[in-house]
Amino acid sequence: QVQLVESGGGLVQAGGSLRLSCAASRGTFDTYAMGWFRQAPGKEREFVATISWNGVSTYYTDSVKGRFTISRDNAKNTVYLQMSDLKPEDTAVYYCARRRYSNIASTRDDYAYWGQGTQVTVSS
Repeated sequence: QVQLVESGGGLVQAGGSLRLSCAASRGTFDTYAMGWFRQAPGKEREFVATISWNGVSTYYTDSVKGRFTISRDNAKNTVYLQMSDLKPEDTAVYYCARRRYSNIASTRDDYAYWGQGTQVTVSS
């Protein structure tokens, strides 16, 4: 059973930065694409960013382009989401997820394994 554990969330003022981490265990990590999603209160879970197995390919939702950066360290079985210039509308629970394939994807159904999430709150 694949386990994904997110960390790094918290409360930050608008314009600030946070780095989320997602540590994977119990399963091969470096063969599969990873992604970050988020879910705000009363809204559906939405795609944020994805990265291929080797880190070469990445893709972001338009609202975070230029502000968020996804990366991975396969030696540490960890994927990161560096978030800068945070806005109140970024407030959400952030989830990392793993695909069963090596290429990137941006829909929820493309991901087989999910973490429990970490709360990010951006105050204005």
